[in-house]
Amino acid sequence: MKPQSDAEFAEFATARWNRLLRIAYMLTGDFHEAEDLVQTTLIRVCDHWRRIPGGEVDLYVRRALINNHRSRLRKRRVTQFLTSLVPETPARGHAENVEHRIALAQALDSLSSRQRAAVILRYWDDMSEQQTAEILGCSPNTVKVHTRRALTALRAHPALATYAPILTGETR
Repeated sequence: MKPQSDAEFAEFATARWNRLLRIAYMLTGDFHEAEDLVQTTLIRVCDHWRRIPGGEVDLYVRRALINNHRSRLRKRRVTQFLTSLVPETPARGHAENVEHRIALAQALDSLSSRQRAAVILRYWDDMSEQQTAEILGCSPNTVKVHTRRALTALRAHPALATYAPILTGETR
């Protein structure tokens, strides 16, 4: 099906919003930045909507999302704000989940943008090496190299040290 109308774009954007937001969150590590990234991407895609080949809409949008993220990294601004208030502590029982997420976010932040994108597309978005290569604009072998290096870096990252046996498949 070839994209035709504004109504079809609105339907597509609504249907894919949550999925794109999750990918963007994994790329940026910040929910608000992820929303901005998805909105910017969808605005740009809307401009080209009628020219996108029907079977390639999802790949086109993911590629645009990754490229917009890379552009934002080049123009990166300071994202830490100092406040006089201490943030609220999470509810009891959720602290462990929050700690896991923080550790993962810190480790993902240490990766290059290409490695991070490769890992997120391959393991979070469950894409094949070929699909990931198409989105990143590289060969499947390059995806394998980025993924291998990223996983090696994640396994060695201090924030994930307590998870090392799980990540490497070892048992204690």
